[in-house]
Amino acid sequence: MNDLMKNARLRTLARLTFGNTASRVYLGLVVAVALFVTVDTLFVAHEDASFAGVWLFFLAAPTVFVFFVGTSLAGAETGGPAWFVYLGLIVSVLVQACALGWFSRLLRGVGHGRSTRPQGA
Repeated sequence: MNDLMKNARLRTLARLTFGNTASRVYLGLVVAVALFVTVDTLFVAHEDASFAGVWLFFLAAPTVFVFFVGTSLAGAETGGPAWFVYLGLIVSVLVQACALGWFSRLLRGVGHGRSTRPQGA
């Protein structure tokens, strides 16, 4: 029974993160910007540094900054190692996609006049 509950929770989180229009649009925008940043970094010559990567941080804000504050509190240098920055970006984007899905579901529930009481109450 415990495994069934864990599976149901994981399915719910996956549905909230990937299974609605708001989350999909957000994740699609993040993928498009990540592709732009990759192409700009690898194939475009710049005299100075490119600020294309800043757009990823704008899309991942504000949750990405929790990772940076956490690393600075742990005593690491600013931003930490590259793998930690990438991990922070990925987790931040997924958390925000899940939050968008939850908010979207909340708005759909309010818009359809659903009751906030549990079933059978």
